[in-house]
Amino acid sequence: MHKPDSRSLSRRTFGSLAGAVALMSSAPVLAQLKSGDNPEASERWQQVRKSLFAGRQIKTPADGVIALEAPLRAEDAAIVPIAIRSAFAQSPQRSIRKVWLIIDNNPSPVSAVFSYTLASGKADIETRVRIDEYTHVRAIAETDDGQLWMSTRWVKASGGCSAPPGKDPAAARATLGQMRLRADTSGGAAQPALAQLMISHPNDSGMVMDQFTRQFTPPHFVRRVDVSYAGEPVLSADLDFSISENPNLRFWFVPREAGGELRAEVVDSNELRFQNSVALRPGSADGPRQSLVQGKP
Repeated sequence: MHKPDSRSLSRRTFGSLAGAVALMSSAPVLAQLKSGDNPEASERWQQVRKSLFAGRQIKTPADGVIALEAPLRAEDAAIVPIAIRSAFAQSPQRSIRKVWLIIDNNPSPVSAVFSYTLASGKADIETRVRIDEYTHVRAIAETDDGQLWMSTRWVKASGGCSAPPGKDPAAARATLGQMRLRADTSGGAAQPALAQLMISHPNDSGMVMDQFTRQFTPPHFVRRVDVSYAGEPVLSADLDFSISENPNLRFWFVPREAGGELRAEVVDSNELRFQNSVALRPGSADGPRQSLVQGKP
């Protein structure tokens, strides 16, 4: 199995975690579990846990804090819908600061790290991921009091990281970095509003062989997304190639009575930068109404 180029992977903004993930990716392939009976028995998870949360207690189940939604068996391992939902709104009294999305048996198990603010309204996210083999998928939330909470799902899927792209490479290059940003503020000011960011990007994993050249396509993926509203940060995401081709994120923010600009800034692993923005006012309804986890576009 081809492994992503370490120089490209090192550009991610996971700080000291990048070295740990690279080390795990280069280690001999572990005998992985084929049963979802015991999430704590995963050797890969134990490695990730030591790297990220050494010595910290992780409470599970995470009822009353966070829930992870994912299909038991994926229809397409390259486009697996994932939803992480918080059990309460963001407030000064209680909030979620950060959420890790871990896919144990992927070549790079730390698939995403989402950082939230009070302006997020809800610490929710919906997206689509690649899954390389049967695995536990985990959402680990850190609340503002420093506690960690974990929700886990067992997902049956395989081959997603090495699946061929769904779009012709030339067409993908022609639209690289184009974005669409939508929001539904029909609920009015001060109420969490749902937004959607769609990014045209191949999100190459580095594990797909070109059938003509017999060479592996180099890794090239969205690694950082920053969303702000009216100049204030809403959501930051450090991403990996486990996120599916043409990344699609659904998230929440709190609009103001006077409206404001919702802005997204994106950086990929080749240091290419893209941005898009939309001017909003409460009461508008140009927003996503279906759920990604239900397989809707």
